[in-house]
Amino acid sequence: MDSTFLLYFLIAIALAFDFLNGLHDAANSIATIVSTRVLSPRLAVLWAAFFNFIAFLFFGLHVANTVGKGIISADIISDAVIFGALGGAITWNVITWLVGIPSSSSHALIGGLLGAGIAKAGFDGVVWSGVWKTVAGIVVSPTLGFGLALVLVVIVSWGFVKATPGLADSAFRKLQFVSAALFSLGHGGNDAQKTMGVITVLLFAHGQLQGEFHVPFWVVLSCQAALGLGTLFGGWRIVHTMGSKITRLSPQQGFCAETAGAITLFLATHIGVPVSTTHTITGAIVGVGAARRTSAVRWNVASSIVWAWVVTLPASGLVAAALYWLARLAIPAIG
Repeated sequence: MDSTFLLYFLIAIALAFDFLNGLHDAANSIATIVSTRVLSPRLAVLWAAFFNFIAFLFFGLHVANTVGKGIISADIISDAVIFGALGGAITWNVITWLVGIPSSSSHALIGGLLGAGIAKAGFDGVVWSGVWKTVAGIVVSPTLGFGLALVLVVIVSWGFVKATPGLADSAFRKLQFVSAALFSLGHGGNDAQKTMGVITVLLFAHGQLQGEFHVPFWVVLSCQAALGLGTLFGGWRIVHTMGSKITRLSPQQGFCAETAGAITLFLATHIGVPVSTTHTITGAIVGVGAARRTSAVRWNVASSIVWAWVVTLPASGLVAAALYWLARLAIPAIG
């Protein structure tokens, strides 16, 4: 099969994953502002998609570099590896989207890269420093989101202790526009970069990059656009889970959850850790619920989400390994 055709075909699959990422993770950006009825679902996805797209103006490309050369060695990248990785991530995303489970698109992609990479080169092809950084993010991002949300609830509660309920409600309905925008920026800044990293390492493997490993600007724009477009279509099954099944949210709590999630994502993107926006906002939503009282959180729903997180890496990795071998059998030349 022609090498150029394969390159364009795999780039198209990567952008399809990016679109599904936005579709799957739309709930992360809009669930709180929709559940508090500050914005209608249609306007909320427009708001989130816009800030998803412009995120590249505010962040460096540290996460793209981590994914591109910090999970598996760039030396073992081949068309079959990328096909397996993307196929494993897309398959897991579709399954969890259909059943309404807010799993991590990010870690589905990381699991896919690991599964396909190990299938090709064994564990020697794994860049363990990048993997451990990602695994640490799985634990730290929801924990930090939870802790920041608790702190913010305390701060705003004291700040508005003398305000009338009507005044506080009106203020936080306006502030939720800001917090939702910030979270969508964080989402676009962290998540789109993962696909940028995959496309860039693919270009590198095909000899299409001159000089050192870098992300071309057209890759940046296309990935931000695909993510924003996916968000525009929204993943309504997951919106329901995130917005109302974990705990009931007021505008004040929605503001605290989104702001805590945004701060966490900004920090992770700055240091180049590919964290999950799903993990982050879930931790923050649980945090604001627990700040009210522990019984306000539906812990059975939260625990089922955690189990989905645990399963994501190995499940997407196994599918990716199987697809890698299928690609090798179908087209041995793709390596």
